[in-house]
Amino acid sequence: MKSPMQIALAEDWAKLPPALQAHYAGEACIDHGHLDIDYPVWMQTPLSLLYALGALVNQRGRGLATEVRKEMRDGRQYWQRRIALPNGVVKTFNSQWLPLASGEVEEYVNRFLALRMRPTVREGRLHYAGCCYVLRLGRLRLTLPECLVLGHTTIEETARGTDSFAMDFRLTHPLFGQIYRYSGVFHTRLAAGTSGKDNTVMPDAAGSH
Repeated sequence: MKSPMQIALAEDWAKLPPALQAHYAGEACIDHGHLDIDYPVWMQTPLSLLYALGALVNQRGRGLATEVRKEMRDGRQYWQRRIALPNGVVKTFNSQWLPLASGEVEEYVNRFLALRMRPTVREGRLHYAGCCYVLRLGRLRLTLPECLVLGHTTIEETARGTDSFAMDFRLTHPLFGQIYRYSGVFHTRLAAGTSGKDNTVMPDAAGSH
């Protein structure tokens, strides 16, 4: 089964290095690595609210041990992220990815809210940029400009060998500048024996496209 990223990139999928293809493949897989998370002090309260809604992680830190599990079900890719803090607390950040016919992807962090992004491949690196936020209220779908919410999202991922990659996620607000960043290096392996039955990741969050 093709993953949302593979569908969105179409012919450009073949331009990705093996490490990034493994990271976004349709097979169930696990990424292990470490994250650096940084944001201004004044963002703590907004981020705590966002974390309660299922978006991002409201804790700064460096070298935080992180595991990301991914699997495909019914044409959607489910991501389960676990970030271990030095005090033993584990933060979770789960989402669901869907491909769009336009060559974009939507990442739902709960049943109502998604970020729409457009991926591109440049010199073997994967770049993707936010297009808008999507608010889903029943059958109604509203698109919200990034500048009216958290600002512009950019992500860059670069292969480092055959099974590892570096990633850099940033949120940049038009008035306040960079308000959130997480980055790290990860290794990907297949998740042998994954059952695909964990329903903690919003099985019906976004409906069908």
